[in-house]
Amino acid sequence: MKIKRAAKRKWVLKLLFLMLGPLGLALAWGTAAIPAGIEYFYSLRFSKSLASFLSLTSGIFPFSLAEVLVVLLVLLLLIGIISVTVKSLISLLKIWHPRSRKSLGKERPRFRQKTVGFLAYTYRAIVLLGVIYFSFILIWGLNYNRLSFAEIAGLEVQESSVEELAELSGRLIARANELRLSLPEDSRGVFQLEGGFEAVRTLAPLALAKAGEIYPELKGNFGRPKPVFLSELMSYTGITGIYFPFTGEANVNVDIPDSQLPATTCHELAHQRGFAREDEANYIAWVACNLSEEPAFQYSGVQMALIYAMNALYEHAPEKALELQQQYSPQVARDLKHISEYWKKYEGKAEEVVSDINDAYLKSNRQAEGVQSYGRMVDLLLAEQKADREKRMLP
Repeated sequence: MKIKRAAKRKWVLKLLFLMLGPLGLALAWGTAAIPAGIEYFYSLRFSKSLASFLSLTSGIFPFSLAEVLVVLLVLLLLIGIISVTVKSLISLLKIWHPRSRKSLGKERPRFRQKTVGFLAYTYRAIVLLGVIYFSFILIWGLNYNRLSFAEIAGLEVQESSVEELAELSGRLIARANELRLSLPEDSRGVFQLEGGFEAVRTLAPLALAKAGEIYPELKGNFGRPKPVFLSELMSYTGITGIYFPFTGEANVNVDIPDSQLPATTCHELAHQRGFAREDEANYIAWVACNLSEEPAFQYSGVQMALIYAMNALYEHAPEKALELQQQYSPQVARDLKHISEYWKKYEGKAEEVVSDINDAYLKSNRQAEGVQSYGRMVDLLLAEQKADREKRMLP
């Protein structure tokens, strides 16, 4: 009787573990209807406090703990997949090798054992993925369901004309040209960041703190951003940075062009503070960079905004975009050309695969436009342009 009860409890536990993935998905979709509740109880309290604790704890390590964990996980998965595949192939070869009927009969039970082993491994893999996903949703993922930053900032996102988009682009070009004049450059005439990433990882939290004076939701005590050791490899995926909620670390690809480093770092710090949507993290990075006292940060933020605005304008009015491009100063034009040439080096199948995965990930978190939702950054900039208020970020 006791054996039967133990077996029953074992199956119940297995079923519960198997349901963690669907439970996480149900939690993510079910809480989408209560953004105010998620904002007050989860984003501003539970998730933010946990992220602060995790980032400060992982900050003890000078390297990215997230990077180490991800590499180890990938290696373990590869080893497991190879091991199971090899064992299964060996079993199949043994079964179908010409033998006497008697010998074949002896091998079949062993084949069934291998099949059971394969199914057990598959079950463990599904459970592991379910635990990771459920933990992600619980620790940080519900931030996708918080109030939008547009609501928090009092910005009214609405349809805008091509003329308004062209006006935005023109103003950003003028500001970029102005800022770039006083900034250092290398022997190629390309913007060079004084102090490199070490300077950025110190100054970026200060920029977020400045933004927190206007938007208290950005305040908090967090660990500093970290460089990724495998940054060049990361560039092959087209990724400039990644926030890892399990350690609270804002990880930055430090191999990217210098002019992109400040804005990218502020973007990851926005994620660290609980703003999950990509378009909002971009806008927060723009705000933080503009509020920074460092001209290099201001330029990086304006450059990021300019790239998004001009890409959107080129899509809707290519002639106007080409006309405005003539207004780039030689310094700004060199920097943008350098960025384009840098990313062209890393274009390929790996980037396409990661982009597809990222697209699916965004859609699973109700960003219906997928990768195209990054374009909403421009909508927020246009809303900022339209907002007639005292503290406006646009030049």
